Amino acid sequence: MSRKALIVGINYYKHSDPLFGCVDDAHAVKAVLERHDDGTINFDCMLLTGTGPNNQVNRGDFKDKIEELFRTETDVSLLYFSGHGHIEMTGGYLLTSDSKRGDEGVALSEILNLVNNSPARNKVIILDSCHSGIAGTPPTKEQVATLAEGVTVLTASTKDQYATEENGRGVFTALLIDALNGSAANLIGNITPGSVYAHIDQSLGEWEQRPVFKTNVKQFVSLRNVSPSISISDLRRINEFFPSPGFRFSLDPTYEPEMKGRDKGMPPPDPKNTQIFAILQKYNRLNLLIPTNAPHMWNAAMESKACKLTILGEHYRRLVEKKRI
Repeated sequence: MSRKALIVGINYYKHSDPLFGCVDDAHAVKAVLERHDDGTINFDCMLLTGTGPNNQVNRGDFKDKIEELFRTETDVSLLYFSGHGHIEMTGGYLLTSDSKRGDEGVALSEILNLVNNSPARNKVIILDSCHSGIAGTPPTKEQVATLAEGVTVLTASTKDQYATEENGRGVFTALLIDALNGSAANLIGNITPGSVYAHIDQSLGEWEQRPVFKTNVKQFVSLRNVSPSISISDLRRINEFFPSPGFRFSLDPTYEPEMKGRDKGMPPPDPKNTQIFAILQKYNRLNLLIPTNAPHMWNAAMESKACKLTILGEHYRRLVEKKRI
């Protein structure tokens, strides 16, 4: 797959107050996006950083690189920006090191125009800047987002809010990194823009900056893959054990490998059944199934009861049934 990312972090501003965590945030995003959890190549990243008078990110260079990013046909083209943002009647702007005033930055409307017309299959914009939530919303149409198919926008704050730094790092990007490192992964290890947003949204209270998520996609793309919570081969067996919705898998003492706690006359463990039980216990730990009429899986086995899939388990059973996993 062809995957490109332009990652920008600007601390130094010639005509306005400096920031302190944006460059480190950009380096951290690049580090996590370059490779999947298993070390295989993920995004081909270009890094632009503004650290001081001799290392600036100027408006012309930034705009040229954005045009280059979204000009080519790729599976995924991703833009990450951490720096000052500005909003006024004409819309929102991302400020570069040489911006003398707010409207001398790169207009979000210009970026969205490039993105909407890009031949890339999936376009992802991630903005850790003040007022970034206006991205995708024309100033004359307050509540209407104009995103072409395949475009996703994830921002640190609403159009009326500031993006905050804490302990020298952007609050939003710290959560983004956490999500990409696995906190937002599903059971098979995929991390999508939607799951990243859910992780960040759940982590920030109503009194804090609120992330904004806008998308127009038929199917989420995975931004990064991590080791799955359960082996795919074990997960695919869910249909073997639960062939239909609502099915209850009957257990008995032969499924429990331990001899401790057995009453006299109970049958001994059966190696074939204990192997199955080990997989069922993995399902239980991942909230895919629960024992019925028993507090724990051990009790369900020793008391010859059963287990059944949870709503989440039924979801993955259907995915396996439809050969989506």
